[in-house]
Amino acid sequence: MPNQPFSTRFKLLLDHKIPMRDGVNLSADIYLPAISDGPWPVLLLRTIYNSKDARYLSWTDQFLDAGYAVVLQNCRGRHDSDGDWDPYNCEYPDGYDTHEWIGRQEWCDGNIGTFGLSYPGFTQTAPATLRSKYLKALVPIASQQDNYGHHRVDGVVAHATSLFFANMMGRVMQTEALDRLDWNAIYRHLPIVETLDQLGECSYYRGVVEHEQYDDFWSSYSLRDRYNEADTPALFVTGWYDSLLHETITVFNGWKQHARSEETRSRTKLLIGPWSHQVAPWGRAPLGPNGRFEDVEFGEGAIGDVGEIHLRWYDSLLKGVATGIEDEPPVKIFVMGRNEWRHENEYPLARTQWRKLFLHGDGPHDAQEDKIGEHSLSFDAPTGDEPPDRFRYDPDDPVPSWGAQYQTMDLTGPRDRRQIERRGDVLVYTSEPLAEEIEVTGPISAVLYASSSTPDTDFTTALVDVYPDGRAIILTEGICRARFRNGTNSPELIEPGQAYEFSIDMWDTSNVFLPGHRIRVEVSSSNFPRYNRNLNTGNPIATDTEIRVAHQTVFHDAERQSHVLLPVID
Repeated sequence: MPNQPFSTRFKLLLDHKIPMRDGVNLSADIYLPAISDGPWPVLLLRTIYNSKDARYLSWTDQFLDAGYAVVLQNCRGRHDSDGDWDPYNCEYPDGYDTHEWIGRQEWCDGNIGTFGLSYPGFTQTAPATLRSKYLKALVPIASQQDNYGHHRVDGVVAHATSLFFANMMGRVMQTEALDRLDWNAIYRHLPIVETLDQLGECSYYRGVVEHEQYDDFWSSYSLRDRYNEADTPALFVTGWYDSLLHETITVFNGWKQHARSEETRSRTKLLIGPWSHQVAPWGRAPLGPNGRFEDVEFGEGAIGDVGEIHLRWYDSLLKGVATGIEDEPPVKIFVMGRNEWRHENEYPLARTQWRKLFLHGDGPHDAQEDKIGEHSLSFDAPTGDEPPDRFRYDPDDPVPSWGAQYQTMDLTGPRDRRQIERRGDVLVYTSEPLAEEIEVTGPISAVLYASSSTPDTDFTTALVDVYPDGRAIILTEGICRARFRNGTNSPELIEPGQAYEFSIDMWDTSNVFLPGHRIRVEVSSSNFPRYNRNLNTGNPIATDTEIRVAHQTVFHDAERQSHVLLPVID
C-alpha cells in the first residue's frame, strides 16, 4: 500500500531550519497547499510567541484554502530557533534574510506577504525597511514605531505592560509558573527598578525604567528615522481600545507620508475597529454575540473575519486580483455610538473642527464629599473667578486601572466607570444631556491648570460617554508626569503650591455621543498598574521608595481655562 499524505489539505515541513547570515538557524513550519500545484505566493509569520498558536493555525487554514503557502517561523532564540534573542534589534537582519531565503525556494512564486499581531507586527515593518525584492504586502496588527511610546508613555512607565513583556525574556514564556505569582505585590514593589530581581536577571525591564529620555536604548531599533527606507504597501490594523493604538497610527502616518515611493504611500491603508489588544477578531477573546464587549454592544458588524481581511489585501497585491480594496479610501474606521464603518481619506480627518470643552465648578468642592457629575462641562469658557477643585492623592491607594487601552484582557475596553468615579480622589465633570448628537473622531488632548503640594506628581484625565441608563463608558485616557511637563528631555520639578499648565495626550477615539447622552471628563493623579505610581517626592523614579501624599488643586477660571480639546466632526 503506497504511503498516504498526513493531510489532504497541505504538505508540512516541520521544524525546517532557515539559515541566517551569521550561521544561526531559525526554525519554521512550512505549509504547502495540497489542493493545487505550486509555486505559490507565500505568507510569513515571524513570532517570539508560539507559532502554533490556535489563531495563527486557523488563519493558516484559510490561507492554504485560498492558494497560499504559509511559513510560521520562531524568531531568533525563541522556542526551536537557535541563537540569542536581542529584542527588536535582531528582527531587521533576520527578517530580511528570511524573505530572501523564501523567495529563492522553488515553491515560492516570488511574492511574499507577512502577518502577525503585536511583536510580530514589528517583525514585519522592521525588515521591510531593508527592501527584499520578494516582499510585496504587509499586514501589521497592533504594531509600534518603537517602545518609547509603548513601554514609556510621555516619560511615564507603562508598568504592567513592561512587566508582562519581561516574562518573555526566556526562550519560552513561562506563563503557567508566572500565573502562580502575586502580581499585585509585584506591581506594588519598590523600588520599581528591582521589581523583577527575585525572578532572575531582566536587563530589558531595567532599561525601560532607567532610560527616561529617548536615547540609544530606544533608538537602536526605532522606525522613526527609517520610514523613507520602506517600500512595501502595508495594511495597518488596530482597535480603539488597543494598547498599541497610538503607536499603530504613528507608524501608519510615517508610512503614508515618508515611504520610499508614491505607489507605496498611496496604497498603504489603516483599519481601526472597536477592539482591544486582546478582545478582537484576532484576540485571545472574541467579541460576544451582537458585538458584545464588556459593557457595550457594537453590533454584529463589529465582529469581523480577520482571515478575510488579510485575503482581500493579499489577493490584490500578491495575485493581482481586483478585490475592491485597491479602490477604497485609505482609512476605514468603526464609529462607536453610531456603530457603523466608514471610509476616510486621512487620519486625523481633514474636516475636523477642534472644540474646547471646558471644566467648570459651582463652588469650592472637596472631592470626598462630591457626588458623581456635580462638576460641569461646557463649550462655554469660564468668564469669572470660579473656585478651584481639590483632591488628595495617596500613592499607597492609587486609582485602579479600569478599561480604555489597558492591555490586560480582564481589565481592558469599554468599561463602566461608575465605581471609579465614586472614589474621593477622582474629580468628575459632566455635561448636560445632549439635545443633538456630537461625533468625536481623532486624537484627544487635555490642558489642565493645576498645582500640587509636592515637588512632583501626576495628573490623569479620561473621556467618558454617559448613557441615559447611567453607564459611564470610558473611551480613552491620558497621563502627564509633572517633571516631564516640558518634555522628557527637559525634566524639571514643580514648586509646591504654584499653578502650572499640564498638557495631556489622551490618545484617540471615534464615538458619537447620542442625544440624551452626556460627555464626562475624569481628573485624578493615578492609573495603576497601567502606569507606575508617582510617589510625589521628586526623587529619582527608578530607585525611589518614599511615599508622600499630595494635595492637588485644579483650576478652571477665566485666566486658567482647563479644558479637553475634542476633534468634532460635522
